[in-house]
Amino acid sequence: MIFAVLIPLIIACFIPLLSKLKEKIHTGIFVLFVPLSIFLYFVQFLGRDFNPIRHTYNWIPSLGINFDFYLDGLSLLFALLISGIGALVVLYSIFYLSKQERLGSFYVYLLMFMTAMLGVVLSDNIFVLYTFWELTSISSFLLIGYWHFKERSRYGALKSMLITIFGGLSMFGGFILLWVVTGTTSIQEMINQVDVILDSSYLPLILGFILLGAFTKSAQFPFHIWLPDAMEAPTPVSAYLHSATMVKAGLFLIARFSPIFSGSEWFFIVVSLVGITTLCWGSYMAVRQTDLKAILAFSTISQLGMIMAMLGFGTTAAVFAAIFHILNHATFKGSLFMVAGIIDHETGTRDIRKLGGLITFLPITATLALFGTFSMAGMPLPFLNGFYSKELFFDATLHLDSTTFIAQAIPYLAVFGSIFTFVYSMYFFFGVFTGPKQLDKLPKKPHEAPIGMLLSPIVLVAGVILIGLFPNIVNAPFLLHAAQAVNPDVEFHKVAFWHGFNTPLKMSLIVVAIGIILFVTRKKWSKVYTILPGKLSLNKVYDQIVEKLDVISGAITRSYMTGSLKNYMSIILATTLIVSFVFMFITNGFTLEYDYLADVTILEVSVVIIMIIAAVATIFTNHNIAAILVLGVVGYGVAILFVVYRAPDIALTQFVIETVTVALFLLCFYHLPKLRKSTDSAGTKMTNLFISVGFGALMTMVAISAHSSNWFESISDYFVETSYKLGGGHNIVNVILVDMRGLDTLFEIAVLGIAALAIIGLIKLKKDKGAQ
Repeated sequence: MIFAVLIPLIIACFIPLLSKLKEKIHTGIFVLFVPLSIFLYFVQFLGRDFNPIRHTYNWIPSLGINFDFYLDGLSLLFALLISGIGALVVLYSIFYLSKQERLGSFYVYLLMFMTAMLGVVLSDNIFVLYTFWELTSISSFLLIGYWHFKERSRYGALKSMLITIFGGLSMFGGFILLWVVTGTTSIQEMINQVDVILDSSYLPLILGFILLGAFTKSAQFPFHIWLPDAMEAPTPVSAYLHSATMVKAGLFLIARFSPIFSGSEWFFIVVSLVGITTLCWGSYMAVRQTDLKAILAFSTISQLGMIMAMLGFGTTAAVFAAIFHILNHATFKGSLFMVAGIIDHETGTRDIRKLGGLITFLPITATLALFGTFSMAGMPLPFLNGFYSKELFFDATLHLDSTTFIAQAIPYLAVFGSIFTFVYSMYFFFGVFTGPKQLDKLPKKPHEAPIGMLLSPIVLVAGVILIGLFPNIVNAPFLLHAAQAVNPDVEFHKVAFWHGFNTPLKMSLIVVAIGIILFVTRKKWSKVYTILPGKLSLNKVYDQIVEKLDVISGAITRSYMTGSLKNYMSIILATTLIVSFVFMFITNGFTLEYDYLADVTILEVSVVIIMIIAAVATIFTNHNIAAILVLGVVGYGVAILFVVYRAPDIALTQFVIETVTVALFLLCFYHLPKLRKSTDSAGTKMTNLFISVGFGALMTMVAISAHSSNWFESISDYFVETSYKLGGGHNIVNVILVDMRGLDTLFEIAVLGIAALAIIGLIKLKKDKGAQ
């Protein structure tokens, strides 16, 4: 299973090489086989007798952090969507993106995102899940900002990353608290400790942090503002990230943790209220938009809100409806994003005000849009899968377990949001394909897209129709397992078009009737948008927050980034001093023990006194050479102490290092100006005195505490016992440096090598400038 997760990332390493062949073979053709093979791998698990599968691969076992991959019905649903829609998106991109584009970068980002999403939905370890979660934010940032030469693309990419990473850090805090409460990093083991979590005093924080992470990623109100701006990405990115995968990561998170939190009344209140609010606001705002992808962006927000609300309801009917709509939404919304891309590609614009009458020029595209939009609208027709899940949604709103005011209001809000869903669906289709032609306003003469670009939306629309005609074909072998992973009490729910003239059908008919009226009279009532939202805008709030943060952070940075190395060292040392002393005080680190100390004779005292005199003398000398030589006395004094205390190998090392250091200082100081008396103010001198004396005292206390404290067993015995067995050497210090800490030594050498190369570069640069 780990191979299925990481293969996109592995192949991504070779894409820069394959992209060099793009003039002969489109890079997407090579990439297409990756999601297709992953899809075929996961398809084999479909069936009525499917049982969860767990694979564990060690990563950091000492911290309980391993690659624990858990494949159950829920993760299987998302894995198939990620790989299946991914394959169709790659196929679509082959014909959408020209060979003049930076195809290497595009497919590297896309494959990186695919690995990240597969890791999110398959990880059972919360910290591994978080790692992949943040990788989705980074890779989506790169994909949204793919056309980086456009200001709006850069703005949308940054906006999405700031909001989603903010939520991700919040989610990480919730994961840490879950780990503290349960003592495990496994989600499945946490589910077995539901009572412990629900009884914990940390529950409000855990619930709030994790919900915040889910709401930001799935564009729930009021964090939805990043999604419309993300539409500046190429259409294949929008069809993949913003219809079927990334925006559903938050839904997956809620679904995965529902067995834990569904027992909390606040989970129902918060998730249901946020979801139904997002549904209403997203559908209401979609009708206002004039850009095709903006319409689809707000429609995605509303659809995500509907699914989130159903997960918040938590009933068996609501959970099954949510899972069903996740699948249905991926089919019709993915096809509609591709249709919008075709319209943009073939006409040169996405402005619906310039479009109209395109059904005669793009008949196949119009047919695909017809099925997609009417399914999204929940039109009560037996060959549209969107109607089934919409009716199940209405039914779920009527059978909530709660008797609160929110539960009573939800059915009415569901109808309200669905009415505007119907309106923007009709607005999208009839505004583009019917009405008067406006060819003079189009940058390009419209014509039908090539068959290669039509294949992917045709497959998705075929899924819309197939599920609509035979809804139970995916029920027992697929959806039931996914729903039971969220709520084990879900039983087989036969889906049918006709259940009689019941309340959900009446609600659907009300939606259609009022929706038609509102669509026909849209121009007359659209002035309501000048009142709500009017001048109010969450985007303005976001812009002001970012602007203020930039101004404040700039002022803080300028206050200490003065260009003075002396100030930088003062800040670093003072911070280290304060933090270390506070930590030692909290942890009772100020201890003093006299056990196992060697005897101190007049020889050691004399050497220390000489070292102290030499150290103090360096402060008052004004001669470069004298300062270096006096400072060298301190180093050689340390070497003498090593000799006295029977550490000749360390003493020899100290002698060599001190000699080399003194020589290097002499070479450097030859080119530096002479020392001169300090002219600092009295306040600066007192600050320097405080830092120097305090830091010296800190080092003294650390040394004493290291000897006197016994927080854990000393590792010295381990080195004594194993140095010869593992390293084959009698000199323990050498074995530690060369074998047991070989990587540390290697990296130290590497750092010195890099520094040497930098110095050589600076010297050559100076010579070149001198030659000019």
